[in-house]
Amino acid sequence: MAHTKRRSVIKLAGSAAAVASTGMAGILASGRTPAFAQQKTVHWLKWVDFVPATDQMFNKEMMPAAEKALGIKIKLETVNGNDLQPRITSGIQSGAGPDIIMSFNSYTHLYANSVVDLSDLAEDVGKREGGLYKYARAICSDGKMFMGMPWAVIGGMIAYRKSWLDEVGATKFPDTWEGYRDVAKKLKAKGRPFGQTLGHTFGDAPGFTYPYLWSWGGKEVEADGKTVVINTKDTVESVKFMQGLWKDGMDEGGLAWDDTNNNRAFLSQTISATLNGASIYIETLRKPDQYQTASGKPMNTDILHAPLPKGPAGQFGFHLLQSNMIMKYSKNQDAAKEFLKYLHTEANYRKFFESQKGFATPCTAKWETDKLWDVDPVMTPYKVAAKLGQAPGFAGPPNAKAQEGLSKYIITDMYAKAVQGMPAEEAVKWAETELKKVYT
Repeated sequence: MAHTKRRSVIKLAGSAAAVASTGMAGILASGRTPAFAQQKTVHWLKWVDFVPATDQMFNKEMMPAAEKALGIKIKLETVNGNDLQPRITSGIQSGAGPDIIMSFNSYTHLYANSVVDLSDLAEDVGKREGGLYKYARAICSDGKMFMGMPWAVIGGMIAYRKSWLDEVGATKFPDTWEGYRDVAKKLKAKGRPFGQTLGHTFGDAPGFTYPYLWSWGGKEVEADGKTVVINTKDTVESVKFMQGLWKDGMDEGGLAWDDTNNNRAFLSQTISATLNGASIYIETLRKPDQYQTASGKPMNTDILHAPLPKGPAGQFGFHLLQSNMIMKYSKNQDAAKEFLKYLHTEANYRKFFESQKGFATPCTAKWETDKLWDVDPVMTPYKVAAKLGQAPGFAGPPNAKAQEGLSKYIITDMYAKAVQGMPAEEAVKWAETELKKVYT
């Protein structure tokens, strides 16, 4: 055994000597790649973008350029947005997975103990670009560290068919829930209902139900972030109104929709309005010959955007905030941070921003006055999404408990149960019970 070990050491030493003396020829002869020559790989997991041009730009242009500039290998993986959270959990539990993972909303708070502090990068970008929006800072930072690097806000606005609303006497999109229900009822009678998901899907369902709740005066907890106060007269009234609205004016199949179904329904002209990012409109711009009105005009000429209506307590929005987290289990943390720095240089981030055509709103004030917003007035309403967003968990902070309630779809399910027949008071009581499990 001792003789074998000695021979192995001599053999390895000989290989090293060969490398030193003969360069690449020695490497090839030894059959080994020296440690210093091994290239680091950074694995970035993100959603499949609703603007295909962006993922094409990343794959064909940005990733190859980053590899050349940084001297590292970039593995870009895209998945359905609903699959991100299970992948985060799996990586943490196994201690292995993507180095960088895109986060939605307050995943950052939920996984704070499992990610790398990105405060230096976030503060540097904020300083360069006129400051981070309050919404982005609240979602990505707990006041001690930045759990995620703010990336973009996907603004939620209602896309609607202008000519169809004109046919029922609505010359502009209704700005109250009563008006919304009235117009939806008239259009449903013509076979053109409004469309909305109440399913377990990351964007459009909570993007509708949370602002709807707030607009009636309902909220999950008090400002202390502990006292559950969902069970109020205001919340019950909101649920009762939703029951009538759903029957009168909505596509009732929306209960089972994810974030892609309403896009397809709108583009196939089976619904007349839906809460969405700007991806529907951008798709009709991309394929004007494919998506046309009954009169043969491009559909994009008949689409406008409007915010969600106001209720007795006001008008609100909840917009999907994306950030990127570097995972603590990563063995390439330094390289991953350099890659994020590369993405956030102005020239590189601009390529992303312009490829989005307004679908994604940057998280710093600098971009609010960018000339891109002046190109197409139909997109202008989205430019302030990052500034005006309200976070889940209101009136409490957007912390891990708020994200847990969001991830469990408690608010969305409260309305879904009611439109399927549960009495409003029982649906609210159910939500109260579930929220108390989270907050106590």
